[in-house]
Amino acid sequence: MLPGGQVSCGARSGGSISSNGGGGLGGGGRLGLVRWLGLCLWSRRGTLVFALLWFGSWLFLNGIVLVHRSIMSDYCTDDKSKKILQRLCREFKEGSVTGDMCEDLCDLGMVEYKRCLYYENGKKVIEAHWRGKPIILKSKLENFSSYEPLAILDYQDAAEELSPLDVIFYATLEVRNSLGLADRDEEDRGGGGRGGVAGSNSSIARLWGNKIKNRGKTYSKAELATLWSLLQQEEYTFLRLLQDLSTHVAKVLGSCGHFYAVEYLSAGHAWDQNIFSMEDVVVSGPQGPDWAGPRGRWTSRAMVHHIALSFLDMVWHFDNDFRHKLHLCDIKPENFAIRTDLTVVAIDVDMAFFEPKMRDILDQNCSSDDDCNFFDCSSRCNLSKRRCSTRRRNSNLQVICEKIFRPWFSPTLLGAKAGLPLQVELQRAVQECSETDRGEEDREDEDPPGGRRESNRDIYQRLLNILTRLLHESGASAEGGGEWDEKGHVHSALNF
Repeated sequence: MLPGGQVSCGARSGGSISSNGGGGLGGGGRLGLVRWLGLCLWSRRGTLVFALLWFGSWLFLNGIVLVHRSIMSDYCTDDKSKKILQRLCREFKEGSVTGDMCEDLCDLGMVEYKRCLYYENGKKVIEAHWRGKPIILKSKLENFSSYEPLAILDYQDAAEELSPLDVIFYATLEVRNSLGLADRDEEDRGGGGRGGVAGSNSSIARLWGNKIKNRGKTYSKAELATLWSLLQQEEYTFLRLLQDLSTHVAKVLGSCGHFYAVEYLSAGHAWDQNIFSMEDVVVSGPQGPDWAGPRGRWTSRAMVHHIALSFLDMVWHFDNDFRHKLHLCDIKPENFAIRTDLTVVAIDVDMAFFEPKMRDILDQNCSSDDDCNFFDCSSRCNLSKRRCSTRRRNSNLQVICEKIFRPWFSPTLLGAKAGLPLQVELQRAVQECSETDRGEEDREDEDPPGGRRESNRDIYQRLLNILTRLLHESGASAEGGGEWDEKGHVHSALNF
């Protein structure tokens, strides 16, 4: 019994509970019983609450530790980035890897690290300066050892006997596998008569051959291992394949091991009303009161119209200038940049696919149209076959109109100019462009082979005409853009 006549929770057995020596339960006894029951309940609940709080705190702290480790393992830190480059240099000095920028990076100090831009699932993107010029270093995987080795390198004698033609053969097979290109007989049946690139063994071999045709000696084991790690990166392969064929993809400047350098371009941003920074643009307009910028530079809206024309040129280029149409399945401002001459450049092409691979991706089981969407590339579900159509129902132009042009040319941004006749016409054309896929796929089996492309061509021509007239109204030239001035360091034959 506790002092004051109260009973402890443990004193429950062995007769009746009394208070002040009374026999039975009087008023004081009942009060004591209530107090006793309250004390017991509080004690048990308090113990349970304490145990739950302790267990919850333990789970919370362990969760924080696990999340922290997971985040930090994929966090873009300068310290980790520098260690990755130091490991690459050790491999170069050991003779395991090579490349035309390895000496500058590892021995001469001509490559200056700036910052880590991106790191996720092993993919590394680093900003650096090479011989005083800004570049972007990229690799799909963090470590050189993470790439699948070329099997023939296990046999030293065989590796030493590989001729440049052998290298072309192996590179061709790897590129075809990486980009999902069709066989020659498929092209002959469905190539559509388009000239250009990326269609056959001979096309790819010719591209590679032009890069190394003057090389008479065989390749070293390090050169072959390095080349093989680069060819396993779809983006590198894509950029190298189109290097001399398109002004609308980023230029590859060099490589060391599994890292390759591309030209530095400032990416677009969805939060910027102009999407791209216009500060470094060097295209100048005529002097006069209609030009708001210093030294007669173009106004921001004139530059937007010029960039829009470059987007249209890129769309036409990707749709018509290669043997297979090139599909962009991740269209957003961050994946594009502009050069100083206002040429639009695709800087992230991880989700760019030629027609044969696009068809393979879309060829999936489905129960509704929603199952047939692959990022920005979509098709329709054939409910009777429960299979997605391998024909893409939307287009590069339609997605660019929806995600780039509509925000650009919205009445909100245009303000008082939104009511001008040409601006109204442009807004209508952009609206129709963003909806060009509707109704087309419903007649997929009835349309002639070129029917849908004709519809896109009509919309393309309307946009081209309106934007050209807007530029002329501003006194600007609709002609623009030029080849990127690739001076300075010459890219070697190795990194083809």
